[in-house]
Amino acid sequence: MEFPLAARLVPRLIAMDEVSSTNDELTARASDSTVPEFTVVATTTQTAGRGRLGRTWQAPPGTSLAVSILVRPQDAHLDSDLYGWLPLIAGLAMSRAVRALLPHREVSLKWPNDVLIDQKKVSGLLCELLPNGSVVVGAGVNLTIPEKALPVPQATSLMLMGVVGPAEELADLVLARYVRELMVLREGLAAGGDGESVRTIRNSVSEACSTLGQRIRLVLPGSEDVYGTALDLDDAGRLRFRRDEDGSVQAVAAGDVTHLRYE
Repeated sequence: MEFPLAARLVPRLIAMDEVSSTNDELTARASDSTVPEFTVVATTTQTAGRGRLGRTWQAPPGTSLAVSILVRPQDAHLDSDLYGWLPLIAGLAMSRAVRALLPHREVSLKWPNDVLIDQKKVSGLLCELLPNGSVVVGAGVNLTIPEKALPVPQATSLMLMGVVGPAEELADLVLARYVRELMVLREGLAAGGDGESVRTIRNSVSEACSTLGQRIRLVLPGSEDVYGTALDLDDAGRLRFRRDEDGSVQAVAAGDVTHLRYE
């Protein structure tokens, strides 16, 4: 398995025929300070992937892209209060990579970092903060998974939405576009000390985010289940929503969102 397009863009790309978890593989290497930012581990066969809230992420061998990218915010002198934007800009980068392949479809970002095509999930992301301050940005993209093999009815794949091509070629194309977008967005975030850059990031994420304005069910850390209306994003990337029960406005940094209109 090779990723020639993506390999030209990053300082190091580790392509694997099969791996249990790209996040785990990259985490094991990231403690070495000589491993450069934007080192990538990628495969089309991941056997023990995971998502938010401890969920597993599985796909038939050779039908999806699993990728993890090392971000070293401390090297870019990124303020710690901006770390919350990293999952969001990763989701935005992936949504742009997918949209480039499907310009006539509705491609959107569900807060915090699921990518939807026509309101069906094609990609999910998981960021993990390491003890040394680095962040491993993991992503999975359904490439050529047939309908009968999808994990849930609300999922889809690029093939089912009309993208034609072998999985390995699609994987390289998506990865190259995703990496390029993520590098640009991370650079913009690192320039956020003047406030204008953060506003630009927030506006870009908000424009792509189909969650805003929706009635939602939100499962918060600790499994609290609340209902409300998504309003906007604050300066730290948190979702502000109005609770149905009392009309109060709350900002949350993490949670699992369902768009009730599509439930």
